[in-house]
Amino acid sequence: MLHPLLRQRGCQSADREGLAASSPGRFRAHLGRRPPDPVRAPARRARARSRLTSAVPDVLAPGLRVVFCGINPGRVSAAAAAHFANPRNDFWRLLHAAGFTSRLYEPHEQHDVLGEGIGITNAAFRTTPGSGDLRRADFAGSAERLERLAHDLRPGWIGFVGKEAYRGAFGERADLGVRERRLGDTRLFVLPSTSPANAAVPWTERLRWFEELAGRSSGLPLRRAARALVLDRDGHVLLVRFALRHKEFWATPGGGVDPGESDEAAIVRELAEECGLRGFELGPCIWTRERWVQWPRWGGQTERIFLVRTDRFEPAPQWTAEQLAAEGVVAQRWWTPEELEESSELFAPTRLPELVRELLEHGAPREPVDVGV
Repeated sequence: MLHPLLRQRGCQSADREGLAASSPGRFRAHLGRRPPDPVRAPARRARARSRLTSAVPDVLAPGLRVVFCGINPGRVSAAAAAHFANPRNDFWRLLHAAGFTSRLYEPHEQHDVLGEGIGITNAAFRTTPGSGDLRRADFAGSAERLERLAHDLRPGWIGFVGKEAYRGAFGERADLGVRERRLGDTRLFVLPSTSPANAAVPWTERLRWFEELAGRSSGLPLRRAARALVLDRDGHVLLVRFALRHKEFWATPGGGVDPGESDEAAIVRELAEECGLRGFELGPCIWTRERWVQWPRWGGQTERIFLVRTDRFEPAPQWTAEQLAAEGVVAQRWWTPEELEESSELFAPTRLPELVRELLEHGAPREPVDVGV
């Protein structure tokens, strides 16, 4: 069976032959043109063939969790016949760090990730030194091919590795994250490019988006959680440090709400366990936050963050160091607003220094504010 694009070209050729037969005068008008250059014609035919075939094979199967769609093969990948083969490309490391794969795979093991529910393809097939060398014609038929892929193989998601992969396929710009467009039942998600040419986007930012897709595509529910922004009388903030497998960050104390437990009761329990704070007056819920990330039982967490005002105290957690470490908690400390703003550490929420400054200057909001990730 001919490829659909080839069938389309055959129809166009037949139309031209019909035009010649029905309009001989118009057809003869073309005879005065210069014949095709015999040197350039083979190069044009080679470029046309490269747009229909790839030096890197697709890694596809029915019913996959996510099919990752890159932009096109680079020279290193083409030489290796493997996706994202440049050793400076973060793709394979991000797959493992975000929880898509149970171990770190090498590019030559690409077909093994089918067993993890992962597939890989490209929006354009032609090999180029960089994505900037692609032309619009290289993406011809890309949207239709992805639609067929979604219809025939029914992956849960297609994750475009780079905004240009999505733009090339559909001819429209896109922000990172979930797209409103769907291909049948298949959801679409745009990720940062993992290419070394995109080095301006740091690892932590790339990982955040891969983690979000991992959480959303896991099919697991969001965990309900309650946290507290603990402020002393001088505006200092108490934070806890989390050390997880692939990153460390400072966050407000708190955690998951147990079945049948209220948010307020969870805050009282969590502050005693993590910080040793008791007998405080719980303030209003000031912020909300939704975070998608794949955990063993959860696809992420939805949080309500309450304001707690207290006198300064020395953290003395109720839990032992071993219990805290099992939850990823390795330290607690007070921060001044200036230290927050000057620090290069990671915070959760990401905009925590800015949010604390706004709270100290303007007071608690009348309604909880969605603070993003």
